Amino acid sequence: MHDRILTNYLRTYRRRSGLSQRELGLLLGYNGRGQVPRHEQFATNPPLAIALAYEVIYRAPVSTLFLGMHDTLKTTIEKRLAAMEEDLQGRSAKDSDAASIARRLEWLMERRSLTRDDP
Repeated sequence: MHDRILTNYLRTYRRRSGLSQRELGLLLGYNGRGQVPRHEQFATNPPLAIALAYEVIYRAPVSTLFLGMHDTLKTTIEKRLAAMEEDLQGRSAKDSDAASIARRLEWLMERRSLTRDDP
């Protein structure tokens, strides 16, 4: 049986640290402790500055702290990029923006080759 990937691992990292929700909230700049439980329980997503603050506090990349969200977004974006590439390839080279289309296709190919090289 496979372990379920959580939307985020904020609670896991907080418990490992020994911090209370209140203490973590204070480190994040919150006056009350209400926001931390909302983030941990997937009720709300933190603003970018707070997500980066979690990264600093736990010394773990945002993509690791929010693994489930990251995986979902990655899948969605990859599908959209494939659709974009298909659309661009279907356009006529005689279009007035042929150079722009060629540049975007080149970027997509470069991106794909970089992705293959990633572990």
